[in-house]
Amino acid sequence: MTSTPSPVVIYDPTLRDGHHAVRHQLDAAQLRAYAAAADAAGIPVVEVGHGNGLGASSLQIGQARLSDDEMLTTVRDALTRSRMAVFMVPGWGTSNDLRNAVARGADVARIGAHCTEADITERHLGELREMEVEAQAVLLMSHMASPAQLAEQCALMARWGAQAVGIMDSAGHYLPADVSERISAITAAAGVPVIFHGHNNLGMAVANSVTAATAGATVIDGCARGFGAGAGNTQLEVVVAVLERLGYATGINFKALLHAADIAHEQLMPAPPITDSVSLVSGLAGVFSGFKKPVLAIAEREAVDPIDLFFALGQRGVVAGQEDLIAETARQLKTRAGS
Repeated sequence: MTSTPSPVVIYDPTLRDGHHAVRHQLDAAQLRAYAAAADAAGIPVVEVGHGNGLGASSLQIGQARLSDDEMLTTVRDALTRSRMAVFMVPGWGTSNDLRNAVARGADVARIGAHCTEADITERHLGELREMEVEAQAVLLMSHMASPAQLAEQCALMARWGAQAVGIMDSAGHYLPADVSERISAITAAAGVPVIFHGHNNLGMAVANSVTAATAGATVIDGCARGFGAGAGNTQLEVVVAVLERLGYATGINFKALLHAADIAHEQLMPAPPITDSVSLVSGLAGVFSGFKKPVLAIAEREAVDPIDLFFALGQRGVVAGQEDLIAETARQLKTRAGS
């Protein structure tokens, strides 16, 4: 007897999370080329936008080359089979941003919140259900909360209308045992499909994503060539290959997926991400992967060691949106070194 393979939905944020790696400067031709290739491969969901989501383009965290409208229109026009998704963190984005994204063809919208602040998603999840698009919700910097806390927060988001809930390993801090414990707890509590989004700071993104699937997650994120913040995300083509070998059905044309990954490598990024010294320390310290470029720039300006700066930021529990604390922490390190 043969068993029916377990289904897994592959969610591709290459054109959103990848923006972190190039200071949010992808142009329309790049978006169009990758979106068309992802669509041809049958990737179920393609996410697009500024690295920090709808409405996030700003001087503080980086101005995108294109407006949200330009990105949405370009990718929507390139997709014939794949659904288009957007990401929004309340505070950076608003209800108006969500409505505009839906009007421009978004099929799926994810709302993100800090791992202990699920309450900020309630209003927007309700609005998305009224708009009749798929509503998802994810907890950011999830290593900063216990499995029980994450399960409780995810259950609340499901109660408020999220049709899938889950966690982002925003700092690339997890080991497989951490993932298994958390995904198992969320799966038992949520009652809806569970999402896992990995980062590769400790070189564990693919292993963590496979562990998430075995623990009950049915929505797995991955970016072509790992394109993303810091050391990058779960490498899409690798995790699909491993999941398929393990018997999980993704529905993706693997040869076409490899072609899409080649396009991402050749047209989107200067070079594929690697786990360099600073990215590794970011993961160990539990600091948001997207801080890599500003940490390096500020460390050079203030003449401090970026490794020391990452560990100091980790001790302060700094999260995305607190970019101003990078410079403040660097100055404190410099003062201590001179005393």
